[in-house]
Amino acid sequence: MARLAKYLEAAESDSTRRSYASAIRHFEVECKGLLPSTADAIARYLADHAATLAINTLRQRLAALSRWHTDQGFPDPTKAALVRQVLKGIRSVHSVREKRARPLELAALQQIDQWLDAAICNAQRTGDHPASLRHTRDRSLILLGFWRGFRSDELVNLRVENTEVTPGQGMTCYLGRSKGDRQREGRVFRCPALSRLCPVTAFNAWVSLAGLTEGPVFRKIDRWGHVAEESLHVNSLIPLLRSLFAESGVESPEKYSSHSMRRGFAGWARASGWDIKELMEYVGWKDVKSAMRYLDASDSSLQARFEQGLTALAPAAQLPPPPLLLLTELTGIAHPPAESAGNLDS
Repeated sequence: MARLAKYLEAAESDSTRRSYASAIRHFEVECKGLLPSTADAIARYLADHAATLAINTLRQRLAALSRWHTDQGFPDPTKAALVRQVLKGIRSVHSVREKRARPLELAALQQIDQWLDAAICNAQRTGDHPASLRHTRDRSLILLGFWRGFRSDELVNLRVENTEVTPGQGMTCYLGRSKGDRQREGRVFRCPALSRLCPVTAFNAWVSLAGLTEGPVFRKIDRWGHVAEESLHVNSLIPLLRSLFAESGVESPEKYSSHSMRRGFAGWARASGWDIKELMEYVGWKDVKSAMRYLDASDSSLQARFEQGLTALAPAAQLPPPPLLLLTELTGIAHPPAESAGNLDS
């Protein structure tokens, strides 16, 4: 029985279990909802929180309630037509633009890397080993996160023993689970060695300095420079990155998140000529809709596309200038003949 429970637990990520448990707790404890529930009760629950919760949050709450009823052997009330109609109405009335993290552009990545390089050199010169460890880890994390387009959970789940480096060529990272891997088949991610901003060089520097041979790649480091056995928590990446961006002088660090690296790489790849198919394959998107959420077309590129289409037109013909109009035609006022004007002057 313990073995069965172990495999059932492994079939679902920790983050999914936590979010579902939180949703059930919100429904039962905070909203005094009863389980098993009815379609009418769930529809009222959605209506009561439509103005305060985002539509994606409401969908997540429905998914959690659906799972609870299915697991307990009860009919699933979230699939009722009433619930679907209420959700559709909420989407219409409370339609808001989805908030997205600012993409980390290549120039900002270079600025951060240069700051980290200087900080590492300064820490080594002054013998500040804890600072040297933190900056070396952060450099590896941000360069690998950008060039691989990793999600935050993929970064924290990387393990040293599942990462292989080929000097001068690149590295491969195996992940047994990730958000896009619904069937838990595992996937190998490849990343090339680069002449500048190289994620492979940064990874080797971090693993060597920390003396890592197995276990999580990116770990906690305390104030005394002790490297923890466990990985960074996924929720710690956003404050870590924003702090790093602020220290390196990146403008408006609060607008960035862990998704900024993924969005930044996607934008860079598209601007560099990658087609959508190879970008999806490299990053791990399963459908075009998911990929397009990460791609922004700038106004300048949009203008360039339109202007490119106008080049097929023949040059505009040079038209003769319009004839000069008489004062009468301009004003509509008739002037007296010259002799009449002379008589008036006399």
